[in-house]
Amino acid sequence: MHPVFNRNLFFVKEQVGMFKASNNYDIYDPETKEVILECREPNLGFFTKMFRFTDYKRMTPFEVVIKEPNGDVLITVKRGVSIFLSTVEVFDEKDQLIGKFKQQFFSIGGKFNLLDQNDSVVSTLKGKWTSWDFKFVKEGHEFAHVSKQWAGFGKELFTSADNYMLQIHESVPENNRLRMLIISAVMCIDMVLKE
Repeated sequence: MHPVFNRNLFFVKEQVGMFKASNNYDIYDPETKEVILECREPNLGFFTKMFRFTDYKRMTPFEVVIKEPNGDVLITVKRGVSIFLSTVEVFDEKDQLIGKFKQQFFSIGGKFNLLDQNDSVVSTLKGKWTSWDFKFVKEGHEFAHVSKQWAGFGKELFTSADNYMLQIHESVPENNRLRMLIISAVMCIDMVLKE
């Protein structure tokens, strides 16, 4: 696993633009303000682009590539067309399946399970619609927290509503694939739950 995933703080900034069909993000180190990861949708088809500007945007397929600034691909996150509930697959740099996300039915505020490659639940993402606040939990233990509110390093980076902070707790061991799944899930919150 790439050492960048062993960090505990990630500042996520959506790249905004007029008539933008793709979802593109830069992930910064909040202390140095350097871009450490780039998240892009490089293979967006014509019809998908068209539907992204309609009420059907949340149903469109996506393929998000998370890579180093030098271009090396570290994670690929894919979903097909979604009618009711989303199932998203996560692949490592060798295109090996490392896990999935499955959206929960009848969840208030948004909720989906993070599954390992054997379909075992490793964490659940729970959120609130009213405030952009999400937690990764399992059996009462919190693994990570995503929020638009931040008072620590990099506070001045919060210039718009499209920015948020991911904090992975130190209790998640280094080189644990759960870290990759958490970062991948954060890239999907907007596309699966909030669009």
